Amino acid sequence: MSAESAARDALCRTARSLYERGLTHGSTGNLSVRLGDGWLLSPTGASLGELDPARLSRLDAEGRHVGGDQPTKESFLHLAMYQQRPGSGAVVHLHSTHSVALSLLDELDPADLLPPLTAYYIMRIGTLPLVPYYPPGDLALADAVRALAGKYHAMLLANHGPVVAGSTLAAATDAIEELEATSRLYLLLRGERLRLLTPEQCAELRLRHPN
Repeated sequence: MSAESAARDALCRTARSLYERGLTHGSTGNLSVRLGDGWLLSPTGASLGELDPARLSRLDAEGRHVGGDQPTKESFLHLAMYQQRPGSGAVVHLHSTHSVALSLLDELDPADLLPPLTAYYIMRIGTLPLVPYYPPGDLALADAVRALAGKYHAMLLANHGPVVAGSTLAAATDAIEELEATSRLYLLLRGERLRLLTPEQCAELRLRHPN
């Protein structure tokens, strides 16, 4: 099996897993992986539970559509992340329920939305900035993402959902799942007195596991 065939199968398998576990719904969410000479993306209007490896969108190194079905209309989000993060091998964007709910809360600090609840959140996400709201398909959203992507590998789009880059598809998926789980945990604990990780504990975790 060629490297590209393996990447196609992995993208579809991951997408199906996310869909079947309720981390995306309908035709929402999109995934991409970097190839040696371009990218593979989930097509526009496609359910992540029913992707066909042979019909994935293929972009060349310049971001031009060169094969497969038309790419997700949010492909510009993926390319903005890759442009600022040359070491990233995959990007995952979901409309996962608890993360979207988090993006609606007005009292949170947009520079870092979640407190340090768990070690795994700090290791896999670290800091979570909020990207201001833009209508779906608005290319200005790409500029807003690009402005943050050089510093942060994960961000939350206001009233929309999370976008996370990782060195591999598995790493990006692990991180976005950790974000969804931590968002759910935060919502469950709202109003309770919390015992958070200390700044010193967070610094040690970041030193051991830089994002």
